[in-house]
Amino acid sequence: MSEHANNMHDHDHDDHGHHHKETFITKYIFSQDHKMIAKQYLITGIIMGVIGIGMSLLMRLQLAYPGEPNAVMSFFLGKWAEGGVMDPNIYLALVTIHGTIMVFFVLTAGLSGTFSNLLIPLQIGARDMASGFLNMVSYWLFFTSSVIMVSSFFVAKGPAAAGWTIYPPLSALEEAQGGSGLGMTLWLVSMAIFIASSLLGSLNYIVTVLNLRTKGMSMTRLPLTIWAFFVTAIIGVVSFPVLLSAALLLIMDRSFGTSFFLSDIFLKGEVLHYQGGSPVLFEHLFWFLGHPEVYIVLLPALGITSEIISTNSRKPIFGYRAMVASILAIAFLSTIVWGHHMFISGMNPFLGSVFTFTTLLIAIPSAVKAFNYITTLWKGNLQMNPGMLFSIGLVSTFITGGLTGIILGDSALDINVHDTYFVVAHFHLVMGISALYGLFAGVYHWFPKMFGRMMNKNMGYVHFWTTAIAAYGVFFPMHFIGMAGLPRRYYENTAFPLFDDLQDVNVIITMFALFGGLFQLVFLFNFFYSIFYGKRTEQNPWRSNTLEWTAPIEHMHGNWPGEIPHVHRWAYDYSKPGHEEDFVPQHIPLKDGEEELQH
Repeated sequence: MSEHANNMHDHDHDDHGHHHKETFITKYIFSQDHKMIAKQYLITGIIMGVIGIGMSLLMRLQLAYPGEPNAVMSFFLGKWAEGGVMDPNIYLALVTIHGTIMVFFVLTAGLSGTFSNLLIPLQIGARDMASGFLNMVSYWLFFTSSVIMVSSFFVAKGPAAAGWTIYPPLSALEEAQGGSGLGMTLWLVSMAIFIASSLLGSLNYIVTVLNLRTKGMSMTRLPLTIWAFFVTAIIGVVSFPVLLSAALLLIMDRSFGTSFFLSDIFLKGEVLHYQGGSPVLFEHLFWFLGHPEVYIVLLPALGITSEIISTNSRKPIFGYRAMVASILAIAFLSTIVWGHHMFISGMNPFLGSVFTFTTLLIAIPSAVKAFNYITTLWKGNLQMNPGMLFSIGLVSTFITGGLTGIILGDSALDINVHDTYFVVAHFHLVMGISALYGLFAGVYHWFPKMFGRMMNKNMGYVHFWTTAIAAYGVFFPMHFIGMAGLPRRYYENTAFPLFDDLQDVNVIITMFALFGGLFQLVFLFNFFYSIFYGKRTEQNPWRSNTLEWTAPIEHMHGNWPGEIPHVHRWAYDYSKPGHEEDFVPQHIPLKDGEEELQH
């Protein structure tokens, strides 16, 4: 391994002359440097996030004030909101594209793409990713798929409108509705390209972690961030191809007359020629990715939280091996629980009981992680910076959102609330908000490493508290309207007098959503302003142990001038007796008689 690293090191010296003459295009656009690619992922993810959150605010306005003319609607939706009133056909399209953008483009690519790229080489002591070229290709495939997804809004009949889960037959028959036409085709093409991007990225991360660790960096000395990114990449390689196959079969049903997912369809009284397919087969293929996807989104956020909580508690992480074991257990169990999304699809009750068992089982490693975070915080010397606040916020939403998952994981209970706002509240808290908190925490913590400057701490505090109040203000009441039976994905509920009493709750939720959306502008201003005008950072602003803080502030090709630092200890030697400082970086050799901590 060290010989390989030395060869790379020599190669870098040969290349240095070449790298000093980088043009604007090779440095900022078609860059093969993992640090620049991380920034590209982050900024693209932020732009997609603004689009995705904007769509959710339009949906909330529609639900709070159905049928009332609204200038905001006509400004943003144009012909889809004649006279300021939202066209019913565009509502489901907003649900579809909002869900797709947030789950895949913001929380999968924005979170994993950014921090896996930034931290894997820096924290394991590598010059770069295993393949810089594949890394660049993976970003540009992601960018291309983002452009295609957003461009579907400019198609005559509108974007895909079959829900973000795109169940057939709505997604398989072009004539089913406006959103089943070209918009749906663009969705499928965009996702196929996105999956190719994810697979290239994931393979690169796996190979880099296995092959390019510096001398002394054994697997048991890896920071928990790297464990999380590594296992996330493995889950992606296992499960994403299944969604690709589902998308390709769906394209064949739509364009080539096959019937993988279609059978005995009547359209306007006419019998269509499809026979023998099964729409439930599509649900199996989709959710075989769809449930691991929850952890593809969550695990990087949990890994980031582990690092930030330990650093800012000035304490070793509690139960390092238990944390690694829980990451591995979640990875395995996440592939055998997908059926709990399908309890109301006519599943055999015995099979339902099997999926109930595996779903409740996955609560155990999740609870281990929550317990370990709380015990790491216990009696720590807490540094309450914005990154730490968002990490603690993640622990909070992970627990509160996870508790409702126990209800939804039970097949008998799930049937009652499955297609209501209860489910929307559950997965937004446990996956959406938690992962978003992880993303924000990571940005505040590693911003100095990415841009050489600090973000404004006071604006970070404003951002955290407004976001936290808004998140619970939006999703806590949704549990109650869900238990009252309010169905999800309906663009208005005025046709059902029994839901009239819930309209006031919808208005309150919308107020919180607009409040939360408005204060994300504080983050956007802080982020982009600090890139150029933030206070310049010192080398190790958080007094942290991991290797990335040993690299110079000025970005350079190869990360370290001269030799890569060797590793002598694990990543969490905080407040260790016998040391003058309350942190001991990983590259500091053990003193005579000093024991390496049992982890």
